[in-house]
Amino acid sequence: MEDKFKQSIKKMTTDELLNIVGSPEKWQPIAVRFANNELIFRKVEPKKIETAKYLSKKRERIKKQTKANQGYHLCDFISQPFWTLIEITFSWELKKDGFPKKARQQKKFRIALGIIILIFIILTNLG
Repeated sequence: MEDKFKQSIKKMTTDELLNIVGSPEKWQPIAVRFANNELIFRKVEPKKIETAKYLSKKRERIKKQTKANQGYHLCDFISQPFWTLIEITFSWELKKDGFPKKARQQKKFRIALGIIILIFIILTNLG
């Protein structure tokens, strides 16, 4: 098994190996170890490996920040009204998934929707 794994690692480009070493949390530990050994065997500078790790962490921070700032817009309701309504009504994990802005908007939307439903029920019972 390890031999097949080593062979596939050896066939990868240096950039692919740097990607593996740069983001070890996305790979199995054995893949990271073999990729690191292969980079050493290819005499890739340690500074280049450290740069790959730094850039990977920076990409992750930017990705998290982008998710955190993402919210619902009027365009969402115009372009995909059904799916936006389903997501905003039934999704329970927005904050855990890294969307705090969407979670705040969802809370306000649910309160407004509850008030509208309550008014509708009151009006239908009065008539």
